[in-house]
Amino acid sequence: MDIRILLTVFAAIFVAELGDKTQLATLLFAADREVNKLVIFLGASLALIATSAIGVLAGGAISQYVGQRALHYVAGVGFVAIGIWTLATA
Repeated sequence: MDIRILLTVFAAIFVAELGDKTQLATLLFAADREVNKLVIFLGASLALIATSAIGVLAGGAISQYVGQRALHYVAGVGFVAIGIWTLATA
């Protein structure tokens, strides 16, 4: 296992998720005083694990047909397009 890759992925996802709608949704679920916080933590953690697994599997499958450089370009264009759309509809 390459610890540098592990730490890079952890840092990138950690920073990206701070203040994201996923974290805010988890915060709102946990704000309910009558809910067991461990249940909220486990539910949110399992959801993030599941979506990460989908991302890894999809990335592995797509990489067999599309080069990494092209995939980065498509992802970048997609993020910019979503940003422009978000600003235009705000």
